[in-house]
Amino acid sequence: MCSYVLVAEDDLKQAELVQRYLRREGHSVHVVHDGRSAIDEVRCRRPDLLILDVMMPVVDGLDVCRVLRRESDIPVLIVTARSTGEDKLIGFDLGADDYLTKPYDPRELMARVRSLLRRAQPAKEPAALPIRVGDLVLDPLRHEVRAGDRRVDCTPVEFRILATLASSPERVFSRAQLLEQTYGVDGFITERTVDVHVMNLRKKIEANPRKPTCLLTVYGVGYKMTDGR
Repeated sequence: MCSYVLVAEDDLKQAELVQRYLRREGHSVHVVHDGRSAIDEVRCRRPDLLILDVMMPVVDGLDVCRVLRRESDIPVLIVTARSTGEDKLIGFDLGADDYLTKPYDPRELMARVRSLLRRAQPAKEPAALPIRVGDLVLDPLRHEVRAGDRRVDCTPVEFRILATLASSPERVFSRAQLLEQTYGVDGFITERTVDVHVMNLRKKIEANPRKPTCLLTVYGVGYKMTDGR
């Protein structure tokens, strides 16, 4: 699977290493060394994947992610020397699809790239009908979500979580089940990540995210979707 991958990395040696491994797997690669250039390249050429360093000049990686998530669902893999749990949660909160801490094994990076690109491919299944739960409508073909008459912008991972829950209203899904549906068995993501995505979804679809009526927590088990009544 040959894809166009954008690498935003200000460390020249690191960028060269990543580029070499990506090209070895047959991908077309473009490298930029600052956040402003990363934003411009995504807007201009729409890569299949963005590998994004956090500590970059002009515009840092977190701000790049924040800007792009308002206008694009491109898969984003953040790579950074920041390794605390809070840093990772911030990255996911801004819409990153995966997070890898430096220093890392380039082979692990390639495995994550393959996983993200595989998930980003359109499903080879018959056309799916829109899913409706209460005022919430999900259109799998258009990858659109509406809450009443309001359009809701979701990242690819958020859409998969929402679609999984909405496909079986009132059914309780464990975090592990939601991870498998969204990241697959080869994911490198912890169950805590699901909580972050659910929190983001509540901000987007609930009238009061602190008192959700649609996307509910079943304590000790996981999450379920209801019609909000």
